[in-house]
Amino acid sequence: MAPVLNRGVVVKEDFPAPREGMLLTVLLIVEDIDRSRMFYRDVLGAEVVRERDPCVMRFQNAWLIINVGGGPTDDKPEVTMAPPENPSVVSSALNIRVADIHAVYEAWRNRGAVFLTPPIDRGVEIRCYLRDPDGHLIEVGQTTGLLSS
Repeated sequence: MAPVLNRGVVVKEDFPAPREGMLLTVLLIVEDIDRSRMFYRDVLGAEVVRERDPCVMRFQNAWLIINVGGGPTDDKPEVTMAPPENPSVVSSALNIRVADIHAVYEAWRNRGAVFLTPPIDRGVEIRCYLRDPDGHLIEVGQTTGLLSS
């Protein structure tokens, strides 16, 4: 794609740097950028825009920024960034909404995804969960009745 200007800096159009307004990205702190990049690319089908430091990926209509952790900095003086310590305790998760959960489940399973359970019908949605290599929880859901309630 052709480069564009953003505040005087040339940026590729496929990079998450909006020319106006805002854009939400998700930052994932990981132990190994290369391992995580391969998982999101090879298993979930994300597109790599930047390889590392940080890794930037386009996933459908969203952006993932993947980087290693670190200690406090002058702009976040009391914050340490680290991957999940205990995958059984979750404070945030990726929530991926799909049109056909069974097709996504089979495709990702065939590429190596390990799901906690197969898709379960919850009445208003069908959902299942998997984890990335660092333990970040990923919900995959298909809305079935929520919008008609």
